[in-house]
Amino acid sequence: MLTWQDIENRVLHGNPPANQRVEKTDDQWRKILPSDVHDVTRHAGTERPFSSPMCAHFEPGFYACACCDTMLFDATQKFDSGTGWPSFTQPLEPNAVAYFSDGSLSSVRVEITCSTCDAHLGHIFPDGPAPSKLRYCVNALSLKRIA
Repeated sequence: MLTWQDIENRVLHGNPPANQRVEKTDDQWRKILPSDVHDVTRHAGTERPFSSPMCAHFEPGFYACACCDTMLFDATQKFDSGTGWPSFTQPLEPNAVAYFSDGSLSSVRVEITCSTCDAHLGHIFPDGPAPSKLRYCVNALSLKRIA
């Protein structure tokens, strides 16, 4: 189980390698992704809170990257954070998600990306439920639900 200390170490010292890599130019991504998904995943956009019904879905299944189909999260790790974005406590695999310092706002946050294709997923915070106390706050547009 990943902890906040693990996340901080990855931000400072680097992420473990992905199992595979998918690399495309921005034009290639633009041709295959809907414009809203492209904006969020390739340009670190953020969807409006509570804009996706995915926040209220807690059925068994998995969540994959909307860009490259890499499996990222298991629905058993999903919880209702009340923030308006799907939230998870752990990734499916320890190397499925990469972590980077994000100083784009007045405070420094930790950005999360798909380690396979670098798609922006959202941010992680140390205010989730026990035992990990992690909250992966993910844009629904960056995910595909797999039953």
